[in-house]
Amino acid sequence: MTRMFVFPGQGSQRPGMGAALADAFAVSREVFEEVDDALGRHLSRLMREGDTDDLTLTSNAQPALMAVSVAVLRVIVSESGQPVQALCRLTAGHSLGEYSALVASGVLGLADTARLLDLRGRSMQEAVPSGEGAMAAVLGLEIDDVADIAAEASHAGVCVVGNDNAPSQVVVSGKKEAVEVASDLASQRGAGRVVPLQVSAPFHSPLMEPAARRMEEALAAVTFATPAVPVVSNVTARPETAPADMRRLLVEQITARVRWRESMSGLAEHGIGSVAELGTGRTLCGLMRKIDRDIQAVPVETPRDVEAFLNAL
Repeated sequence: MTRMFVFPGQGSQRPGMGAALADAFAVSREVFEEVDDALGRHLSRLMREGDTDDLTLTSNAQPALMAVSVAVLRVIVSESGQPVQALCRLTAGHSLGEYSALVASGVLGLADTARLLDLRGRSMQEAVPSGEGAMAAVLGLEIDDVADIAAEASHAGVCVVGNDNAPSQVVVSGKKEAVEVASDLASQRGAGRVVPLQVSAPFHSPLMEPAARRMEEALAAVTFATPAVPVVSNVTARPETAPADMRRLLVEQITARVRWRESMSGLAEHGIGSVAELGTGRTLCGLMRKIDRDIQAVPVETPRDVEAFLNAL
């Protein structure tokens, strides 16, 4: 087995997400119904019929993206007749996608995870008043250069590397004024582009500490099972198997850097030859091509994608 399942994070959401899958497979409809019941609202209707602004709200986007990822996974498991551990060697997810990976690996239950992500979204949104935080993607500079720039910009307020996504694709996060300073410095020092991100809060920065404390309390009340498949943590960039460590790392993840480039750089050492991105969009496939072109990356979102994936097994 040389395959890895990866799960997208916030930003991949869009109206209509999951609709074709729900129309084609009863098992995916069951996932969306269970998430609706857990949240006490019709998130699946919003995913199918809602507008972009409502779906982009963090408390909607996070459980919605997880729901589609899990729906794709369960279709694959059902149609192939194989358990997750027979289909992949590792799982991982980008930021909130780590929760999807934990569901896929059997660590967390679907209903618990929907409620956790609803709280996570609201907590992250409420941790910093609107307009006080910001994030920006720095393209064309390497991680060490961007980390130095963020440290230099910290005189204007909190500014850190929030996401190390791929070579020459690094995101800074923090106070709005400090991120603006960092953006100017990056442009002066040779960045190809600096792109302000349309996000509602400075994710993966120390400013998210209030959200981390709320999630710590919520996670303490949820059962974590031993994984059927190891999960690569955003915080450690290595496979984790101990439930207690996974719980702790989800708390740390709120304020810590997403180490995606490092997480995906050493896959060959684990015998991984291909990754399948399960869920909405193909962002992680694009990052994989920048990180290691020797690893095949395949998006699996639509019924046609599922059919192609199953035919290739």
